[in-house]
Amino acid sequence: SVDSTNNYAMQKVHARLAKHGDAWFAMEQTKGKGQRNKRWQSNAGENIILSIVTEPGFLSPAKSFLLNAAVALGTYDFFQKYGGPETRIKWPNDIYWRDRKAGGILIESAIRTEQWLYAVLGIGLNINQTGFDNELQATSLRLITGRHFEVTALARELCYFLEERYEMLKAGHEALILQDYRRVMYKLNEQVCFKHKELLFEGRVKGVTPAGLLILETDKREQQWTWGEVEWIIG
Repeated sequence: SVDSTNNYAMQKVHARLAKHGDAWFAMEQTKGKGQRNKRWQSNAGENIILSIVTEPGFLSPAKSFLLNAAVALGTYDFFQKYGGPETRIKWPNDIYWRDRKAGGILIESAIRTEQWLYAVLGIGLNINQTGFDNELQATSLRLITGRHFEVTALARELCYFLEERYEMLKAGHEALILQDYRRVMYKLNEQVCFKHKELLFEGRVKGVTPAGLLILETDKREQQWTWGEVEWIIG
């Protein structure tokens, strides 16, 4: 049990007690972190709560979305093996099954003078949990398949999928990473309602740029949005 596996892994990084590929799995998080400072809630012992230390020095920090895409794809590859073809990546880094959230990714970095020293890949996936807060549109592998899973064994398997995508990125296959990411995007080529500040609008999801900007088509013209500028309105 830890407050946050990302916090734990980053403490190891700063204490110089971590190396590339080290992974920490927790049965319980008391203060799990999600995007936009939201809390990641997970029942003890039922899900994958994992943080992995990487040394992505082969990438410039300006290309951080490529790492995000590779990690999201590795997580997608793993989840769809069990959850099936209705698994998708919701931009920028959530794992969805149909219209329900199955997992999320939080990447935190240590950068010095434009050199990417470390990145901690935090991944939370709903595996055996069946009850969620009413306001959460969430699901899990157990709800999808009816099966109970051994979470530590699945966490190890997830690491293999992540390593495969990471090595693909390291080998320079950036265009393929972006192509594969776009192919499995949630609501690709569909009209979706978004919110920008207080304005609601509809846009057709067309893909992402290499920098990770969401491409939306509105009124027959394309617009690009950074993470945090627009909010998905689903359901």
